Amino acid sequence: MFFKRFWQHALAARQRLLCAVGLAACLPGSGWALEIRFLPVAPHVYAYVGDTEGRTHENEALNANFGLVVTPGGALLIDSGASFQGARQIAEAVKQVTPLPIKWVINTGGQDHRWLGNGFFKAQGAELIAHASAEADMKARGPEQLQANAPVLKDKMAGTEVVLPTRWLREPDTTLTLGGVTVQVLHRGGGHTPGDVLVWLPQSGVVFTGDVVYVDRILGLHPVSKTRTWVKSFEALETLQPSVVVPGHGRVTTLAQAHADTGALLKALRAHAGRAVEAGTDLATAVKTFDAAPFKHLQHVDVWLPQLVNRTYLEMEME
Repeated sequence: MFFKRFWQHALAARQRLLCAVGLAACLPGSGWALEIRFLPVAPHVYAYVGDTEGRTHENEALNANFGLVVTPGGALLIDSGASFQGARQIAEAVKQVTPLPIKWVINTGGQDHRWLGNGFFKAQGAELIAHASAEADMKARGPEQLQANAPVLKDKMAGTEVVLPTRWLREPDTTLTLGGVTVQVLHRGGGHTPGDVLVWLPQSGVVFTGDVVYVDRILGLHPVSKTRTWVKSFEALETLQPSVVVPGHGRVTTLAQAHADTGALLKALRAHAGRAVEAGTDLATAVKTFDAAPFKHLQHVDVWLPQLVNRTYLEMEME
């Protein structure tokens, strides 16, 4: 019933030409300023669902989902946005939910919109937390991400710098107590980026997956991505059996939908590419013969799926 009401509200909001899914970026070219809203997904737990299209000046590269947990001792933010200015807007949106300060920020991975807003929150005194496996990736790609976003965000990049987390987690499973709330951070070798983690709230049954899960749109693979560990990360998610999944991209959802849109795709990519590599099938044929039918509902599937097969094939050649 919760999800039905949630998405009925979303559809009404879209029809009123307000923000997509009632939460986030306004449509490019509409003339509206970006509106950020955190909506409840469980008691004291909130989600902002960003644009599922690419980075634009209008959506300020906040084309991803972010989380907010309000504890008695302060607010926990899941991911900091792609820029200093975007982080400022996230912070203003948090004030609409709670007067408590943002005391902790967890970066769920090394993609730009997960951590390039760190500078704003560090200046506010927040503790910045990530898994140590993200450190090398952030250092290597941070300057590249700034350079790539500059011509898109233009003036909205003002003040943005590479600011690393101040606390690195080093274990596969870390339990934090933040403001009296138990928060578990799980790392299984990453996936989309080396530092990808799950942020699990066992008392609420909510998990923030970062880029371990995409729904509604097809997932992305980069040179730093590894499908082998991504599958392990997804399997760790399945063991949690969450009641609410806040994915890295797409609507707030269920474990079943996360499996359909991400888990099943990852396993299909690896199974197909593995057979092709073992049989000596050439790359072009492997790309053409992948069965895309179960994933045709995903946004951008026709453009990006061939790239996913290509990268998975090349990855498995090296395994």
